[in-house]
Amino acid sequence: MTASTTTGAVLLDLAGISKRFTGAAGDELRVLDGIDLQLRSGEIVALLGRSGSGKSTLLRIIAGLIAPSGGHVRYRGRELNGANPGAALVFQSFALMPWLTVQDNVELGLAARNVAPAERRKRALDAIDMIGLDGFESAYPKELSGGMRQRVGFARALVLEPDLLLMDEPFSALDVLTAENLRTELVNLWETDGFPTKSICVVTHNIEEAVLLADRVLVLGSNPGRIIAEIAITTPRPRDKRAPGFEAMVDQIYGLLTGRDTEPAVAEVDTATPTARPLPEASVGGLAGLVELVYANGGRADLPAVADDLNFEIDDLLPLVDAAAMLGFLTVEDGDVLLTDIGARFTTADILESKKIFAEQARHRAPLVRTICKGLTGSADGSLRAGFFLDLLRRGFGPEDARRQLDTAINWGRYAELYDYDTDSDKITADPDAQVFAGVRGKWTM
Repeated sequence: MTASTTTGAVLLDLAGISKRFTGAAGDELRVLDGIDLQLRSGEIVALLGRSGSGKSTLLRIIAGLIAPSGGHVRYRGRELNGANPGAALVFQSFALMPWLTVQDNVELGLAARNVAPAERRKRALDAIDMIGLDGFESAYPKELSGGMRQRVGFARALVLEPDLLLMDEPFSALDVLTAENLRTELVNLWETDGFPTKSICVVTHNIEEAVLLADRVLVLGSNPGRIIAEIAITTPRPRDKRAPGFEAMVDQIYGLLTGRDTEPAVAEVDTATPTARPLPEASVGGLAGLVELVYANGGRADLPAVADDLNFEIDDLLPLVDAAAMLGFLTVEDGDVLLTDIGARFTTADILESKKIFAEQARHRAPLVRTICKGLTGSADGSLRAGFFLDLLRRGFGPEDARRQLDTAINWGRYAELYDYDTDSDKITADPDAQVFAGVRGKWTM
């Protein structure tokens, strides 16, 4: 099978898929919304997106492990109302039974299907041989390297001869060289006539991995997860990372992923709410380091090149980009980041001036920081319990995301010396010397 192979029959059809979860307080969190997707025989499809885009949730709906809140899932034309009989899943964390040998682990799925012992043994040994672990049948997982354990995970899935091989970030727990080797071997197996599966769907946050493997890349947006772009990759496999066409495709996808609200309209800077424009989960040191890197590069940097140089995944780099863009230090243009005038001042100033610049940008452009500052200004003594803001955030976020939002805002505000936080009292208190609170200090009892 190659990228030029005409894809065949529809194996799986998702129409109007949505997924909602209800929190302990009865709040509703929308994870997926309006997903339409078909998986066909003869193709590899990559689901690519940031953390929180619902990639893994979507994969589990395809596998039939969780039910959608709305829409329809059809496998070979029939409504799916339970585990997908034509799918097998490869996990990120290997998920092997430590007390079972390699062969016993590979036979697990066959045993669950009541396959006779002799047939189980034959098919398991064939799968073990196919993925390059011949000779390790009697080994236990603790005796294997990470790459070898993931090979066992592949064998356990492939021995079921599934129509759909579903993979949830299968290479992310491996070192770079091992991951590269396994990806290459997977492509080689896919190209052989005897490969026992008809379609592969892989979840990843690695853009290069998606372009290396897939015939189609589906780019998911976040909050809630939805498909924002579908990109066909027509270059035959194996693909060369150094080819100009490869680099252009990676740049295009970076542009799609960085185009989401990284540069707000002027009016939105003053009016956006903390739930409509969440804070990226980025430390001040991290975003400052990125701004400094772009400055050292002459004021412009190619994001794929930055990620490659730093060995960063998309989930590592893009929150820093989003944070720097939110604060007006960088702008994003087609996968490149450009330094702004205020960004240049921020990165070249001394520490005190740098903090003043950060404080001004944060209280003006970061909605949650602005909301906290306004709340403290309106309070009787310049302080409020953090739980007050946490309760407000829970109206738009799940409990964990609400806590992360508040923690990020506290860290940014502390660095900017806008306010401080006392863990014991759970109180956020304004810094009386911060310019934003000038003129109202007289009504506080500090």
